[in-house]
Amino acid sequence: MQKLFILISIATLTLGSCRETTTETKEVIREVKVESPETDESKGILERAAKEVDKEVNEEIDKKIDEIGND
Repeated sequence: MQKLFILISIATLTLGSCRETTTETKEVIREVKVESPETDESKGILERAAKEVDKEVNEEIDKKIDEIGND
């Protein structure tokens, strides 16, 4: 009887410790389209140079308008 009890206990421990304890995981991949704002790097060198020249010309025009308006 003791041998049977010991055999059952050993079998229970052996089978109990061999169970898989991993959990199911589900991987979800979602594609998202992101629009980034236009940067200066996406423009060509001529467009960037023209933008700088426009800025300088506009500043000069604003100065001349201020001079004329103060007369």
